[in-house]
Amino acid sequence: MKLNDQEQAMLNGEMGEPRRWSMEHMLQVGQFFDADDFVEVSQAHIMADTESLGEAGIEFLERLANFPVDQRSVKIPMITDPRGIDFCHYKRLKQTDLMASLEQRTIRAFESMGIVMTNTCINYQTIMPPVRGEHLAFGDTGVVIYCNSVLGAYSNFEGGPSALAAGLTGRTPRYGLHLDKNRRATKRFQLQWQPQSLSDWGALGAVIGARSGSYWDVPVIQGIESQPGSDELKHFGAAMASYGSIPLFHLVGITPEAPELATVCNPQMLAVESISEDQIDSFYGQYGGRGDKLDLVVFSAPQLSLMELQSLASLLDGRKIHPDTSLLAVTSPAVAADARRAGFVERIESSGALVLEGMCFYQSYAREMGEANGWKRLMTNSAKLTNIIGGYGYQPTLSDMENCVASAIAGEVV
Repeated sequence: MKLNDQEQAMLNGEMGEPRRWSMEHMLQVGQFFDADDFVEVSQAHIMADTESLGEAGIEFLERLANFPVDQRSVKIPMITDPRGIDFCHYKRLKQTDLMASLEQRTIRAFESMGIVMTNTCINYQTIMPPVRGEHLAFGDTGVVIYCNSVLGAYSNFEGGPSALAAGLTGRTPRYGLHLDKNRRATKRFQLQWQPQSLSDWGALGAVIGARSGSYWDVPVIQGIESQPGSDELKHFGAAMASYGSIPLFHLVGITPEAPELATVCNPQMLAVESISEDQIDSFYGQYGGRGDKLDLVVFSAPQLSLMELQSLASLLDGRKIHPDTSLLAVTSPAVAADARRAGFVERIESSGALVLEGMCFYQSYAREMGEANGWKRLMTNSAKLTNIIGGYGYQPTLSDMENCVASAIAGEVV
């Protein structure tokens, strides 16, 4: 790989061990992907929940954090994905003091490096949204696919070490979606059905993701009849990335790189695959459970926007959650503050539900929480969460927010 003078100086250790390690790590990544050189990035976003880090990962961060401040501080704005703990409520969730201690150690290490603890996977809705053409080093798959597709920014899926290395150097290897040639469509889908709810958008993303199924596939979708909003595209992209490892999609006439089909592909070279209502119904049918006792309703993955919390507050006004069912609404610290000021949190929690901030349910020791609380049947409007949570011992049901709330009140899947 070609290195400029500054990159070579970092690799030589002239700017400290943390940056030397970063360049060495990224050289290996770049060589693996046949990158010619590095591209400067303007923002970094790291996934590093303590359940994944473990003791070894946290000790690694602590070692970096012990270097002098001029060596360990990140060079560009760098923020964090959701954490595993809401310190106000972790005991109520039956998480342990050990889990909280690991989280506190991680936070101290990050803060000492100048990383801002935003604790969010919806930074594109709340914190310095990227602009078209901006090169990034973002980690969370839902964040990456939204920023690439909806905002026209450039990022690959960066693993935790790679995102940290990018933050410490302001660079990442130039491969994948940092190259325009890899952003052209490789799959073409035509809708014969129109999504109505957020869960519908998630189901559609999941079906397209599963039918694409490769990081290097870029689907282009035709036939959307009405303009989707940010929350619709958030659920759509998060599910597509979860079911298919897809980091970029194009919606013809909607997303910025696809004003017309011919802008992103040669239409005659791509076969058209139809998406029908029957296929969506079949997808929903994988996550049934009607009539089952309901242990838990979770709105998370991705975190809720302020508008989603307003909708949830309206659905819960004057109603009570069944005593044998828990309802968790998960959002970012920034959105939580606005929701409190607007009165949404008080209205939601008056029902017996709980608003959690700065965490993500499946990154929060979900198996241990399930076992400790006796949670099994879980209901959600997030297609992404249904794809993940079964691996933690839950039986998921997918439905829209209205039906999730009605089921939480009834204490069974309705």
